[in-house]
Amino acid sequence: MSVANLRPNMDHWQERVDLAAAFRWTARLNMHEAVANHFSLAVDEAGTRFLMNPNQVHFSRIKASDLLELNTDDPAALDGPDAPDPTAWGLHGGVHRHCPHARCVMHVHSIFATVLASLADSTLPPIDQNCATFFNRYVIDEGYGGLAFEDEGARCAGLMSDPKKKVLIMGNHGVLVIGDTVAETFNRLYYFERAAETYIRALQTGQPLRVLPDEIAEKTARELESYPEQDTRHLVELKAILDAEGSDHAS
Repeated sequence: MSVANLRPNMDHWQERVDLAAAFRWTARLNMHEAVANHFSLAVDEAGTRFLMNPNQVHFSRIKASDLLELNTDDPAALDGPDAPDPTAWGLHGGVHRHCPHARCVMHVHSIFATVLASLADSTLPPIDQNCATFFNRYVIDEGYGGLAFEDEGARCAGLMSDPKKKVLIMGNHGVLVIGDTVAETFNRLYYFERAAETYIRALQTGQPLRVLPDEIAEKTARELESYPEQDTRHLVELKAILDAEGSDHAS
């Protein structure tokens, strides 16, 4: 029997497996923050019901069956033994509540994205193909207000109203990435961290930067947005590696 069919009676099973694989690979890339970061995925048309990791479980241990199913309209969501992390509820609940186009939301404090978010100027110039991917496609949050409880989460969500802007560089905090699917969002998160690393390492040389012209950066971003199946194939390959290693993520 395929591992994808081990829990046939659990709702949204394939989405759960995809999300669990993304957690596992994020930990492998050392882009996690102990037990403090979160991914979520909307599972209804309105975007108000969503899957999210349980409170303070390490990314490297999360299984498909562990994921919480939450409702942004449920006032009792923070009650009981299975309540989510309150900052995760504030941030992810806020984004799903206010931005129905944000089907999948991934927030991490990965090293290079967080270094970028810590600079007085957190702009990511298009100095290579990866950086150009994000040209005119991110928002910089200049107003960090502390831990992402509900008020702060709602403030952050308000910055993501433009569907074209799929990355929030959270000043003094980290990065938040949105997308339509787990595959698309994880792929975007992966490449944003790579782009931030390229830029930070380029700054460390102290040499002048070779910045692409705006029109070439925009052309490159559009070409990559329509590149066939890059995101889906990326996640398929990661799940194949995990399966071959005997991972229990899909359980």
